[in-house]
Amino acid sequence: QVQLVESGGGLVPAGGSLRLSCAASGRSFSNYVMGWFRQAPGQEREFVAAITWSGRNPSYADSVKGRFTISRDNAKNTLSLQMNSLKPEDTAVYYCGVRWTGSSRYDYWGQGTQVTVSA
Repeated sequence: QVQLVESGGGLVPAGGSLRLSCAASGRSFSNYVMGWFRQAPGQEREFVAAITWSGRNPSYADSVKGRFTISRDNAKNTLSLQMNSLKPEDTAVYYCGVRWTGSSRYDYWGQGTQVTVSA
């Protein structure tokens, strides 16, 4: 049974930083892409960042490039998202997801962690 558990969310003023973590368990995640998505109230879930097993060439949404950094520790099966220079528009529930490298669909999701950025 695959489990993804996010942590690290909270309330932060604009310009501040937060670090999100996702603990993954239940299988080997080699050949799996791990990613972060977010969903603001009344909006659809959107892609934030993703990283392959090797960690090379992570991808980011344009809205977070230069401010967020995704990383993973394969030995510990953890995924992280360092968020700097936060803006009120970054306010959302952040979700961790994983997909097989050969698929475009994310098969497993965490329960989410709330990030609130005050103006």
